Amino acid sequence: MNFILSCFFIIVSYIVLGQTSISGVVVAQNNEQVSFANIFDSISKTGVAADFKGDFTFEVKQPTSVLFISAIGYQTKCIAITSKKDTNISVQLQEIAALEEVVVSGTLSAVSKRESPIPIEVYNSSFIDKIPVSGLFEATQNINGVRPQLNCAVCNTGDIHINGMEGPYTMITIDGMPLVGGLSSVYGLQGIPTSLIQQMEVVKGPASTLYGSQAVGGLINVITKTAEEAPEFSFGTSISTWRELQTDLSVKYKLGKATGNLGVDYFNNTKPIDKNGDNFTDITQQNRISLFNKIDFKRKKDREASLLMRYLYEDRWGGELQWNPTFRGGDSVYGESIYTTRFEIVGKYQIPTKERLILSGSYSNHLQNSFYGTTSYNALQQIGFGQLIWDKQWNLKNKFVSGLVTRYEYYDDNSFATQSLDSINPTNQPTIDIYPGVFVQNSTDINENLKILSGIRLDYHTKHKTIFTPRLNFKYSPSPKFTARLGYGNGFRVVNVFTEDHAALTGARTVEIASQLNPERSHNGNLNLEKRINTKWSYITLDASVFYTHFSNKIIPDYETNSDKIIYDNLAGNAVSKGISLNAKLLFEFPLTINLGATVMDVYTNEMNDAGQLVKAPQLLTENITGTWGISYKFLKQKLSIDYTGNAYGPMFLPVFENDFRPEKSPLFSIQNIKITKNIKDSWKISLGVRNLLNFTPPANSILRAFDPFDKDIINNNPNNYTFDPTYVYTSFQGITGFFGLRYEFSKK
Repeated sequence: MNFILSCFFIIVSYIVLGQTSISGVVVAQNNEQVSFANIFDSISKTGVAADFKGDFTFEVKQPTSVLFISAIGYQTKCIAITSKKDTNISVQLQEIAALEEVVVSGTLSAVSKRESPIPIEVYNSSFIDKIPVSGLFEATQNINGVRPQLNCAVCNTGDIHINGMEGPYTMITIDGMPLVGGLSSVYGLQGIPTSLIQQMEVVKGPASTLYGSQAVGGLINVITKTAEEAPEFSFGTSISTWRELQTDLSVKYKLGKATGNLGVDYFNNTKPIDKNGDNFTDITQQNRISLFNKIDFKRKKDREASLLMRYLYEDRWGGELQWNPTFRGGDSVYGESIYTTRFEIVGKYQIPTKERLILSGSYSNHLQNSFYGTTSYNALQQIGFGQLIWDKQWNLKNKFVSGLVTRYEYYDDNSFATQSLDSINPTNQPTIDIYPGVFVQNSTDINENLKILSGIRLDYHTKHKTIFTPRLNFKYSPSPKFTARLGYGNGFRVVNVFTEDHAALTGARTVEIASQLNPERSHNGNLNLEKRINTKWSYITLDASVFYTHFSNKIIPDYETNSDKIIYDNLAGNAVSKGISLNAKLLFEFPLTINLGATVMDVYTNEMNDAGQLVKAPQLLTENITGTWGISYKFLKQKLSIDYTGNAYGPMFLPVFENDFRPEKSPLFSIQNIKITKNIKDSWKISLGVRNLLNFTPPANSILRAFDPFDKDIINNNPNNYTFDPTYVYTSFQGITGFFGLRYEFSKK
């Protein structure tokens, strides 16, 4: 509004004066030319476009001109010129992208995405809203190089892969706190509603220096909506043709100097559907409720203080269509039934001192009561985390951050994983681990173009003693339109088979630990190049990354040696994940936005055979090429938008039996969606569309011997000795799905 008023008064003030010719150049903040900028004189109603070098010239009749200078990706500028002679000017524009994208995941403090030495991808709530999904797990499907992977065809558990590395290598944090891990990496991801998310920050590659040894493959930091920015009231509901119902409600409130956002998210899908005819539910049945409350406290000198609490309860089951809770744990009708109860709390408090000291902590309690056929699995995991950060700007060129951290993990279940080694009189022995650590990191501006980020972290593990994880990153920006980032880091990880690999729990195969598992180690290098281009009609951002990760002591599941077992052991050799990733974002002068992405990778193991030779083998359930896209167009007068999103995945090797009749590789497949959204006034919004437009589903016989899930009749007419197995799965059995949504928001802003 201030911008409009100022330009109005400029027009009124100079309407009576005159001029003949105006020429000049349009530049960015570093005086680099802005190509094809638009220059419009509101007095004479004439205008021109600058050339590739940013130069322009045009004739006017009045001695006074009020110029509007605009370019895609830059803030529009208004200036007044009064002269009776030819005038030459230089106009400097400020980039919009530099103002909007602020990240915290790379350095633990808010910085411009462009200034970050760590390549960080930012996906805000508007990006998430374009994808017609209900939770965090599904929302990652259109992020290039990231894939939500289903691990069980019956109960639809899943994890998130980054650059081909399995889910346990991906650290999921909420507001920077590591709440998701172990048990919750299997079921907790699908219970985080998108209505709670302000933005997601994705770091591909190790983030171990700041976030600990588990952030080996990458990091997804979910930043929740602040109470201050939340609407006073919000309500949304959606329903699909697969009988999925989701409803969310939130209310903003004030309590003294505190502002809170209280909400509930409910998801229900309790009508079994079997379109592939195998007598198993195509998608799991879920009844889930999530309650959350985020409070922001207003303090002197804008010091930070916030508290987030969330409660989740989910009743989930999948299996034969005739299953009901009376069959739970029995061997007459097969079902996988999981009751999940989860509580989370996250807090942040800036200590009132001269130095910037921030104390933050989190706690999660995850309780699982489940049956996989006749196999009972009951588990409790508690994760506590505390962190004290000292954030210091030493001088104009050096920014320092250090921290003291402690991670507490408690894990107990009814499997042999927590039993004593006494085979005659075994006793239950829950595992309790405390990992204290310290890290330091410094960012140095060598000059206006070169920045170096270096850091080290020391953690102490009760079994493996001191863990050392360094980091080194370089950022080189010879101009605002080009940035190069080079990074190195390493990681250290200890595997908990039962909390990370759902296949170990299905009851289809028994688990065998071949030896005392040693911790995994990894080394990663990555190169990222970013280029911004102005054209006459568009603003283009190009992003390319090359990555390479080398693993030693990698712990892998062996599905092939024995079809009745999953055998875990350290790899006698090494493993590699390498590839290249490309992203392009196009903003047009008219209301069209296009996002494109592609990743080509090679993920494999080099294992020592009996002859002492390294044999290369591809990693199971890992595609060699992926593609993502999002195309959005807005009809401004009609307040209507259309979003077309999709992904494509190349073939991946699947866990098959000896003499398996099913293909050992999946086909190239694509999941595509379209969503149409209509705004009614300023508060109401309706949406409708279709998920999985091409109606792609895996083969109907993906669940091996679905007709005999308890292996009661494996002797008769079974020459290949097949057994029931639901692990041959790479995407959902949910076919084409229509949906309709309604949302209302009221805000005083």
